[in-house]
Amino acid sequence: MPHRPTPRRSFPISLNALQLTGGIALGMWLGFIAIVLTCWLASHLLFNKQLASVAAAVEQLAKPPVAAQPVPDIAPQNPLFEQYEENLRKNEQAQRLDQARSSSRNQSNPTCQFWLEQDRTIPSEKSRANVLQFCD
Repeated sequence: MPHRPTPRRSFPISLNALQLTGGIALGMWLGFIAIVLTCWLASHLLFNKQLASVAAAVEQLAKPPVAAQPVPDIAPQNPLFEQYEENLRKNEQAQRLDQARSSSRNQSNPTCQFWLEQDRTIPSEKSRANVLQFCD
């Protein structure tokens, strides 16, 4: 039994220029809205955490440094508290050493340069004390 092709049916298509233009404009507008919403969502998800950390850092830099208050002798004898005080002292000393290393005034002070180099190569309590004494 041979296969006979069926006659093709034709469908009348009428093109209205106004409807075609309106459909294209609507599609472009919806595409633009989708792109804008996608970019907003991506920036909100990606940069929100980073902006919060940057804002916190800027806020911390804006605060003036607080002068170290003397610790009263009534402090509780708690090992964690003593460790906390020791860490505070070490951090304060490290900050002062970093400031001494980065100060441009210390570049022309030979005594300061000597003790900075000593502290860099063979760090010790004596070299740190001398850096703090001879450097601004």
